[in-house]
Amino acid sequence: MSTKKTQGTRSSHSRSSSPSRTGPGKRITARDLKSFRRRLEEELTVLTGRHAGLEAANASGSEAIGAGDLGEEGGDAGLFAAERERDLSLVGNLADLITKIQGALARIDEGSYGRCEVCGEPIETERLDALPYTTLCLADARRRARAR
Repeated sequence: MSTKKTQGTRSSHSRSSSPSRTGPGKRITARDLKSFRRRLEEELTVLTGRHAGLEAANASGSEAIGAGDLGEEGGDAGLFAAERERDLSLVGNLADLITKIQGALARIDEGSYGRCEVCGEPIETERLDALPYTTLCLADARRRARAR
């Protein structure tokens, strides 16, 4: 158990004393970028597949409505409308995430990945681990959330 404590102390000490550090996050290494790229590309593949599947399901559901497949009860129409609304919301959310991930991959290519778009400081590594497509450091994300 003391080994873990020592390792944790050592790694946090080496981070805080790093001369290349500018702000609360450490600079992203080439190895980190490669890892983030792989993770983002995998997530993009999964989300793109889900997006296409939901769009196909919505299209076939719309065709069923046109053909009068709802049955005789009006409750079926209400249920269908609620499900369609949910699916359209999911499609929109997936499209938004896909756009964010594509933007993150573009920032990796151009060399600006991991920098806050507001202040230009490095985004905290922990934040990038949680949201690899984020464009804001934690402080600027909080400021933006309070402004809403």
